[in-house]
Amino acid sequence: MNMVKIGDKIVSPRSMPYIIAEIGVNYEGSLPKAKELIELAHEGGADAVKFQTYKAERLASKTSPSYWDLGKEPTTSQYELFKKYDRFGEKEYELLAGHCRKVGIHFLSTPFDEKAVDFLAPLVPCMKIASADLTNVPLLRRVASLGKPVLLSTGASTLAEIDTAVAELEAAGCASLALLHCVLNYPTPYERAHLNMIQGLARAFPGHIIGYSDHTLPDPGMVILTAAYLKGARVIEKHFTFDKSLPGNDHYHAMDVNDLKRFKENLALLGQAEGREHKGPLPEEAPARRNARRSIVLKRPVAQGTILTEEMLICLRPAFGISPIHWDEVIGRKTAVSLPDDHVLTWADLT
Repeated sequence: MNMVKIGDKIVSPRSMPYIIAEIGVNYEGSLPKAKELIELAHEGGADAVKFQTYKAERLASKTSPSYWDLGKEPTTSQYELFKKYDRFGEKEYELLAGHCRKVGIHFLSTPFDEKAVDFLAPLVPCMKIASADLTNVPLLRRVASLGKPVLLSTGASTLAEIDTAVAELEAAGCASLALLHCVLNYPTPYERAHLNMIQGLARAFPGHIIGYSDHTLPDPGMVILTAAYLKGARVIEKHFTFDKSLPGNDHYHAMDVNDLKRFKENLALLGQAEGREHKGPLPEEAPARRNARRSIVLKRPVAQGTILTEEMLICLRPAFGISPIHWDEVIGRKTAVSLPDDHVLTWADLT
């Protein structure tokens, strides 16, 4: 299972990350804006865009309290907030999926109920499950029954809860699964991102692809996402907007197209620099290996038959003679001929 195939993309421990621009509800209920964000995500180099498919009445009770930064999003009821953004129905998602095919980017959307799972199934190459639904057994089973790859966010979860969710998914038919480290804190301060949990998940679930769903504020160099990749995240998801200064909901901790491009530039540079895994001298290092390494050299002239001592020898560049790795073999040997000072010793000089 240590590989996930999403449409035409193979995600493996050795691949570049599968990048998801999480549009969520940042299209503000506007189909033209949603299409614009799809185009911007493609321009920035994302592999997929992702929306969120729900109806408020099937997601939260009318008394559900907020859990986000009220300074950024003042709505105090989950139900009221979700009600603002559940305007799209099946027709709109079909249009968005079609626009993604036209643009050349994968269409994804997180289903928050079984009905959404069913109508999204033919539109998406994989299914995404939100952190908050990791314990939603009926939803897990419905998603797994499709036989599609599954991306499971693990925010606010214990390892035992993740293990239970994985078992439920696999028992219900999921054969391809990625687990995404996530912190359910909007926005997530950098010191609470806990990127080392990516490696912790990899140790706990060695047969699965590990990813990262990010809620930090985008830093200027996109260091957080780049570090997540270096920690082992091979699916990387981050909220996406056309204007980070917009008020409310998910704009304030989202990346824009320029952030996405910077992240892709970082990955391209790393791709050039990563190279091979097996350690060994490279062809380009041959001149340095020969000229910057050292040989055993005489400090003073010696007569034929002289027994060499440490005091007579020094290690100097270049590596044209006997390597200092043989220092102990040279000490105590006799010279075969008389030799001048600063002479680079060779084995032919010794008896």
